[in-house]
Amino acid sequence: MTKAYLVAALAGAALLALNTGLLVAGEFGNYCAVGLVNGEKKITDCSRSEKIDGKTYCFGNTAAKEAFLKDPAANIAKAHETFSAPKE
Repeated sequence: MTKAYLVAALAGAALLALNTGLLVAGEFGNYCAVGLVNGEKKITDCSRSEKIDGKTYCFGNTAAKEAFLKDPAANIAKAHETFSAPKE
């Protein structure tokens, strides 16, 4: 009986994690892509994300996602610059 409860609890936890983005691995280590475009490293839970060319980009909010998608190619390039920059 205890085994059945454990299996059900683990399955529920896995589904919750999938639905909330906890298991999503974003392209920039789950940093907000728009934050990176603006030169800032802001970690997200990746619950708002978009797949582009097979890569997942995370966003801190819906407005950031919408702004990023207006010019994804340019924004990806800018985000790479910030993400790759050495720490000061």
